[in-house]
Amino acid sequence: MKDMMQDLVQDTLAIDPGIALVRLLQLASPALPIGAYSYSQGLEWAADAGTVRDAATAATWIGDLLDLVVAPGEAAVAWRLLNASERRDWREFARWNTWFCASRETAELRAETEQMGAALIKLATALEILDEETTEHLAQWPALSLPAAFALSARGYGIGSDAALIAYVWSWLEAQVAAAIKCVPLGQVAGQRLLKTLGERIPGVAVGARATLDDDVTSFAPGLALASARHECQYTRLFRS
Repeated sequence: MKDMMQDLVQDTLAIDPGIALVRLLQLASPALPIGAYSYSQGLEWAADAGTVRDAATAATWIGDLLDLVVAPGEAAVAWRLLNASERRDWREFARWNTWFCASRETAELRAETEQMGAALIKLATALEILDEETTEHLAQWPALSLPAAFALSARGYGIGSDAALIAYVWSWLEAQVAAAIKCVPLGQVAGQRLLKTLGERIPGVAVGARATLDDDVTSFAPGLALASARHECQYTRLFRS
């Protein structure tokens, strides 16, 4: 584990050691103004239905999503998008962005990734971190998913793919735990325990995502799809999805 983290730091610090790490932290920060706080990905419905009712059941719900949905799906796609943008392989980049948008199983899940992707690209443009080549290609992608926008932002910041993948999965986990704190509800200390425990799985998730073959990338998550669809017509709710 120590050697892996050292490799990630070296990968991230391909430019100035201090500023590159700061940029990685900024990109993964929950303060990033892209609307992540607005979404629970069906967790709010699970809490309303009583499936998630305390820290233990929240850990099971979020942990299962991390291992069974994010690892072979979203993280695997994010890895491909990060590599494609790093290589400037825009055809491959467009293919996986299209695949990910099409793989969202409900209108809410698709709107979430496209709205957050658009917000992140708007932010990256305002911060002037996208080079001219990337900016010219934006017109070819009318709908950018969040992992695609994250990949372009990481490239603009000079962050290596390995470190960026860890940051992407961490930001997903932090958003889910924040949603659990609000809608279960959980205390702040319980939320930090979840981050500590589930965060230990992230290096393994990243390894699995990098090892997943193209034909094995999957978005099969019927439980998540049902939770999202039922959340859409939930009588009262805090989150958009």
